[in-house]
Amino acid sequence: MTPDTTVIYNASCPICSREIELYRRYSTARGLPLRFDDLNTVELAQWNLTPEDAARRLHVIKDGKLLSGTDAFLTMWARMPRYRPLARIVGLPGIRHIAALVYEAALAPALYALHRRRVRRLECKGPL
Repeated sequence: MTPDTTVIYNASCPICSREIELYRRYSTARGLPLRFDDLNTVELAQWNLTPEDAARRLHVIKDGKLLSGTDAFLTMWARMPRYRPLARIVGLPGIRHIAALVYEAALAPALYALHRRRVRRLECKGPL
């Protein structure tokens, strides 16, 4: 099946990679129309994304439209039968708003801060 939904994620983030790998294995085993691209391997400019913007939160491209954050998760989960109930629950009014606040105000910034710290540490070490 040709992928109609593309997930753009930060493969250099160990936490992000672990979570996305679960989704990738699940969708691949079932032949679901999802594609998972590392933000470092795709042309981000066509979506008006910089590498920094892309690293700050999850992004999904569905029907030619770029979605980010909670909307990206909801779209991705809705494509996978195991996660559809989660998408329905988190997508409910009120819950969706709270989930977006938690993701945008706490989770995404915390993961991004860890990513930046890891990048700085690697830059300080220099080439091996």
